[in-house]
Amino acid sequence: MTTDIDSGSAAHSPTDPLHVDGKDHLDDVVSEHDVVLVDFFADWCGPCKMLEPVLDDLAAETDATIAKVDVDQHQQLAGAYGVRGVPTLALFAGGEQVEQHTGALPADRLQTLVENYTE
Repeated sequence: MTTDIDSGSAAHSPTDPLHVDGKDHLDDVVSEHDVVLVDFFADWCGPCKMLEPVLDDLAAETDATIAKVDVDQHQQLAGAYGVRGVPTLALFAGGEQVEQHTGALPADRLQTLVENYTE
């Protein structure tokens, strides 16, 4: 499912993850939303599939915007962010990257991570 970036704003984040279609789109998402958690994933990645429902819940329950980047479709974009393994999660606050984690994180840790920047 693809969500239009215009459906959210800094004041209201989308309740479903946004599927990013390139660098310009990711730049727009990061600049238009206060807190953005970017999931660099691959369809063949088991931990990525396990993380998907966690990110869906996070999108619905927090003020953060969840963005998803398919590393197979956007290899240059993943490379630009130093993604060496999937899943890699990059957190942006106020338009700047503030954290990056490789590997699936537990739901409670992700929620705390996001809430540290949304409160």
